[in-house]
Amino acid sequence: MQTYQILLYSMAALGLVVFICLFFVKAGYGYLSSAKWGPVLNNKLAWILMEAPAFFCMLFYTLRDVFGYSTASNNSKLVLYIIAGLFLLHYFQRTFIFPLLMRGKGTMPIAVMLMGMVFNCLNSWFIGNWLFTYAPDGSYPLSWLESWQFILGTLLFFAGMFINLQSDHIIRSLRAPGDNKHYIPRKGMYKYVTSANYFGEIVEWLGFAVLSWSSCGFLFFFWTFCNLAPRSKSLTQKYEQEFGDEYRNLHKKNLIPFIW
Repeated sequence: MQTYQILLYSMAALGLVVFICLFFVKAGYGYLSSAKWGPVLNNKLAWILMEAPAFFCMLFYTLRDVFGYSTASNNSKLVLYIIAGLFLLHYFQRTFIFPLLMRGKGTMPIAVMLMGMVFNCLNSWFIGNWLFTYAPDGSYPLSWLESWQFILGTLLFFAGMFINLQSDHIIRSLRAPGDNKHYIPRKGMYKYVTSANYFGEIVEWLGFAVLSWSSCGFLFFFWTFCNLAPRSKSLTQKYEQEFGDEYRNLHKKNLIPFIW
């Protein structure tokens, strides 16, 4: 447990470093694609490889507990499986559905994919070990499903997931098959922010942090924000560079509606 906590605090410190660095170094994938990041892979394959570790690692921890090979403390199995199931639900979509719906022939730098894989392995290790090994006795009784944390967190989780999925659909719908041009998204939460899909993901993981009420859950939310907030600023700059006053006159915020 001591090693777990040291690694948790180290990851939080690293997240802050990443947050600062990403205001100066743009991760070269998607709309910000850049040859400076070296060799690339097909976008669909890269996304599958990057997201799969999170799904399969959490599945491993859950099945290990199901078959009695876990050292989980005396908490409600149902609650633990529901929390793990929400994590798996997100990453099932991101691993097996989202990439296959992509249009165009985009690429992702192998370096970016590998960094994502490392993070996903570490993140699922933190959350899986917390749920099935380190969570103190009584942290998740069956009554946790009636707690304000679980109810509020679950509402935020699904609201964020809806915004994220809707925003991804809006982006995909901007292009006809074979079209590689860029267009300004204007529907849904894109009326208010440049990165509506990122806003949805941040809300989703804030919900997960609240419903699990755990340091690893809040670390995941913190890392999500640290990674996506600077990128949303860079995306706004990219849109303004490409579309000029047409984009600036929309008066969108970067990530958080009406605030920033």
